[in-house]
Amino acid sequence: MKTVLITGAGIGIGRATAHAFARTGHRVVVTDVLEDDGAKVVEDIRSNGGEAVFHALDVKSTERADEVVATVEAEYGVLDTLICNAGIAHKVPLDDLTDEKWDHTFEVDLKGMFRLVRAAAPMMRKAGSGSIVCLSSIMGVAYGWDEHVHYSAAKSGVVGLVRGLAVELAPSGVRVNGVAPGYIRTAQALSKEHSLGPEGLEKAAEFIPMGRVGEPEDIADVIVFLASDTARYMTGQVVTVDGGLLVGRY
Repeated sequence: MKTVLITGAGIGIGRATAHAFARTGHRVVVTDVLEDDGAKVVEDIRSNGGEAVFHALDVKSTERADEVVATVEAEYGVLDTLICNAGIAHKVPLDDLTDEKWDHTFEVDLKGMFRLVRAAAPMMRKAGSGSIVCLSSIMGVAYGWDEHVHYSAAKSGVVGLVRGLAVELAPSGVRVNGVAPGYIRTAQALSKEHSLGPEGLEKAAEFIPMGRVGEPEDIADVIVFLASDTARYMTGQVVTVDGGLLVGRY
């Protein structure tokens, strides 16, 4: 049985991705700072006949990232797939964007991914196989986002992370790709304080060619594809999944 570790798997895209991998027969390692939500995902997967475990993980902690990966490898052997999904997006006007607020977003959205990859890569390299998928955003590959400069910058950094890692790890048989979601119906997007809110999200559907905002499952299925042998010759790519948004706005 293959093992996948997913960060931020308690809600949203992470949760949908956990269920998607469970349906393909993977052992799912659910990690999150939201312990109750993460435990519920494990419970749901198990109730449907799948195998899953939960580990509390704050991706800002190098010590904890190393510890979780080491524990998973000790219990199950090589980690076949790593999904770096954990992220935050806080609305902060430029005048209020302190060093601390900037650093906090980068610690989670970019360096948090690096911590997990750094911990998992040695065993993957030794095994000569493995797949890593990192979550960027359309705000990192194409759009700017006012009052979210730190978020856009971090998610742009994910693109560079994917490219650099892909080249360095490819000779060892490890693939690294990314996904850049468009407008997706998650708790983040539904937040009036930090994002569009329910009304704004529905209004976004008016200029999306496919006529709707995305659901977490729309992203999860692409993540599963990128991690699978079906995508065996893909590495270093960041795939935009946005219902035609970027190509449809003139």
